[in-house]
Amino acid sequence: MGTQTVEIGNQVTGWPGFAGEAPANGRRKILLVEDEDFVRRVACQILSDAGYRVVAATNAREALLAYEQHHGDVGLLMTDVVLPGESGRMLARKICQIDPSTKVLLMTGYAEQMGLELAPHEDLLAKPFASAELLRRVARLLGREGNAVEAETAGAEDRKSQIRLVCGIA
Repeated sequence: MGTQTVEIGNQVTGWPGFAGEAPANGRRKILLVEDEDFVRRVACQILSDAGYRVVAATNAREALLAYEQHHGDVGLLMTDVVLPGESGRMLARKICQIDPSTKVLLMTGYAEQMGLELAPHEDLLAKPFASAELLRRVARLLGREGNAVEAETAGAEDRKSQIRLVCGIA
């Protein structure tokens, strides 16, 4: 599939119909790595609707290439833990070696079974998840709390009406 860039404001690529201003800290992009097409597309849409700029990839190899293209502009790596080839956890280690300020949101449908130990710059989001929870976690990692987060969450909830992402879990 290749990487997909979603920009808000001057340039919109990949997702027609998005408009609006990026959040104050939204100058830095989110690198979203998810091999499940449905989950990746919906997560991109939720984040884009909230004003975030997203670069999406389907595996660690694509993500590293995208990171090289957007280096210095990625503030958050949001990755599935289980990916084809290299794991999301290994991808996170590689990217954080390049830029230790990069925050990491790990996603998994197996959170209880994995028992992952998290670093201070990491968080874990169990799938399936609601759009409001996704936006809260992203905002917290990017250091954006309070009214801005509530406004983003409310707007996304109005449009998505409690969308739940399902990744092989009924």
